[in-house]
Amino acid sequence: MDPQNVTNPVTEFVLLGFNQSLKIQQFLFVVFFLVYLMTCLANITILTTVMTDYHLHTPMYFFLANLAFTDITESSVNTPILLSGLLSQHKTVPFKDCILHMFLFHFIGGAHIFLLAVMAADRYVAIHKPLRYLTIMNHEVRVVLVAGSWAGGFIHSATQIALLLPLPYCGPNTLDNFHCDIPQVLKLACVDTYLTELLMVSNGGLLLTVIFVFLLISYTVILVKIGRQVTEGKHKALSTCIAQIMAISITFIPGIFIYARPFKTFELDKVASIFFTVLVPVLNPMVYTLRNTEMKKAIRRLASRVIRDSSQV
Repeated sequence: MDPQNVTNPVTEFVLLGFNQSLKIQQFLFVVFFLVYLMTCLANITILTTVMTDYHLHTPMYFFLANLAFTDITESSVNTPILLSGLLSQHKTVPFKDCILHMFLFHFIGGAHIFLLAVMAADRYVAIHKPLRYLTIMNHEVRVVLVAGSWAGGFIHSATQIALLLPLPYCGPNTLDNFHCDIPQVLKLACVDTYLTELLMVSNGGLLLTVIFVFLLISYTVILVKIGRQVTEGKHKALSTCIAQIMAISITFIPGIFIYARPFKTFELDKVASIFFTVLVPVLNPMVYTLRNTEMKKAIRRLASRVIRDSSQV
């Protein structure tokens, strides 16, 4: 269709969400609300503990604190929309709000993905260059790496939106999802989007796949290094590394399923979206941080200070 012939441009989108019975939707609302509360509580605890405990002012915890921040923000961008959709049969979203949501979602999500790659590189340096680790991962390098992660997320998201915005949308305006996302929105354009899809797959899906492969290789090398050279605490180190491989798999595989293929709608798309928008932010603290003995001690110290200060008031 010629874009100039579009006479009724779309001004809002309708999110179908989960087409289940009212009781199931109410049950899902309670479940996802509790998950969101756990996400906020766990990640805010990590942020507060790292910032206030000087024992944790190290490269690893600096990156973990930034990961906690991306988990909070990413969950806060998506979960409230999911929860509000579960309370209503149909939810409408203005076109501009939909575009803004997609930008924030892919901006934070992109930063999150790049940060995971940075954390893998940090662990690699810590294990292979232990004597030079603090020199290599000094404060300036850490700040540059985190800033680079956010810059990468911004470029990724801005590119996606720049490809999406010029397209005409004349109806229908129904998105079979619980939030606005690029594959569903792109399919509603009134023109042939084949080239745009290829560009978006290369920008999103290919990027996810490359980073996922990089992470798998990095963690495999780390596992081999631990198995050959580490003697003290080998079992714990191996279990931690394996848990992190499982965590990145849960993060990347659903994303690759959605963004690394032509944008066709499948029933599993919503389930995949739930994994990396709602479940991953609550799993990351448990896998990367809260299992850590040093972090547990730091949280107890923080709790003791809070209780002591409260009793003195």
